[in-house]
Amino acid sequence: MLKAFHSYCVEHNIRYYALGGTLLGALRHKGFIPWDDDIDLGIPREDYNLLITLLSNQKIDDRYLLETPLSNDPNYCCPYCKLYDTQTTLIENVKNKLVRGVYLDIFPLDGLGNSKEEAKSNYKVIQNKLNLLALRQIKLKKGRSFYKNALLFLAQAVPNFIISEKKLSQKINEVCQKVPYKTAVWGGNLVGAWGLKEIVPLSDFSKPTLYDFEDTKIFGPEQAEDYLKNIYGDWRKLPPEEKRVSHHGYYLDLTTPYAKYSDKEG
Repeated sequence: MLKAFHSYCVEHNIRYYALGGTLLGALRHKGFIPWDDDIDLGIPREDYNLLITLLSNQKIDDRYLLETPLSNDPNYCCPYCKLYDTQTTLIENVKNKLVRGVYLDIFPLDGLGNSKEEAKSNYKVIQNKLNLLALRQIKLKKGRSFYKNALLFLAQAVPNFIISEKKLSQKINEVCQKVPYKTAVWGGNLVGAWGLKEIVPLSDFSKPTLYDFEDTKIFGPEQAEDYLKNIYGDWRKLPPEEKRVSHHGYYLDLTTPYAKYSDKEG
């Protein structure tokens, strides 16, 4: 999927950058982090919107389908895009069941301000909405502390017609676009998992630069080491063995197209 996406972006002059664990894997492991199981990519908002337009009525290689925050599915509540492999089935262990395929996470890169202080201030509104969206989507489960489950229960007890997760995700997507990427000094992936750590000088991204990744090359930020240091600190150091695990839970079928999946099969 990543190879197909890379080729498509090159063909259509769309800038993209490997982010987070994908970039860390490229620089530290020359490919996937052995215990990682996803791909994170970021695209400057102007190119991101172009990608959405280009893929609104077609697939990449007649197989890979883009879903956006404007999706008609009420269960798709991500404030970013996912590119799905339509020939597979993947169901994540979250509250709102979404039957889709193996995917790439594709995040918009947005501006936040001309100083670190301004960026932090502007990010607070987005962060509050992201926190609420997360509370609404996380599944209650045994083994989690009573306090955390109680907090989730209270957040999810509010009816959807009062707090719509779909509308909340679309509002986040809207708010993220207030400061243009091309004129801002600070910004980044405003809807990523690392929060404020992903807010960096946009000069870190600059020219998309090729890095080794398994048996191919992919684009990442020009100042990749500065970007990684901002998120991970000493990014060259391996985490303790007990933390070398996947953080995702899902049902996976690599042979069944998700359009043909049924609850009985699952």
